[in-house]
Amino acid sequence: MKTYSPKPDHIEHRWYVIDASGLVLGRLASEVAAILRGKHKPIYAPHMDCGDNVIILNASKIELTGGKDLKKSAYRHSGYPGGIKETKYGKLLAEKPAFVIEKAVKGMLPHNRLGRELIRKLHVMPGAEHPHAAQQPEPYTLGKPPVWEGIPAPKPKHARKVKVAPASKADAPGETAAPAAKKSTAKKPTAKKPTAKKPTAKKPTAAKKTTARKPAAKKES
Repeated sequence: MKTYSPKPDHIEHRWYVIDASGLVLGRLASEVAAILRGKHKPIYAPHMDCGDNVIILNASKIELTGGKDLKKSAYRHSGYPGGIKETKYGKLLAEKPAFVIEKAVKGMLPHNRLGRELIRKLHVMPGAEHPHAAQQPEPYTLGKPPVWEGIPAPKPKHARKVKVAPASKADAPGETAAPAAKKSTAKKPTAKKPTAKKPTAKKPTAAKKTTARKPAAKKES
């Protein structure tokens, strides 16, 4: 079997709306993170952005169980020695309710470039209104993921425009065009110039010197 890998044409980013009033923070964040990654689709791939966009309304009405609004704290550091600051979640819910949900969802996404791209598809509103009506988002209920409707139909490609040649005088009624002279395609004969070879005179070699041996002198007795 071949491993299926989703193509860009197979991925469709839809929009969903979730009303967070009365929901628990952790349960909401875990399911929203799965929608952003696209784990509710059979074409899910961990290295690609297959998920959908999520709009969360009424973020100020989120709930924390077990007294976490007084026990749980959010920390941030300025980068200097002793620059750590602690803020209780009860204060954050009163001042920055959207930050609480964004922080919880971001911690459940991959901590890399893909995770930074996925968090951009999360839109948290403290109230009950949102400016994304043009996207026609669908209501979403926790625990009931949307039904998969298959790979979207391919979009029709734009037809190429065919250029029409301008009308000539011959097309006018009562006029006949003169026959166009045909260009001769015969190749002109090209005469080759005779190339005379230069005689190569050999250099006279010097006569070898004769090495005559001298007669050896006879020893006197």
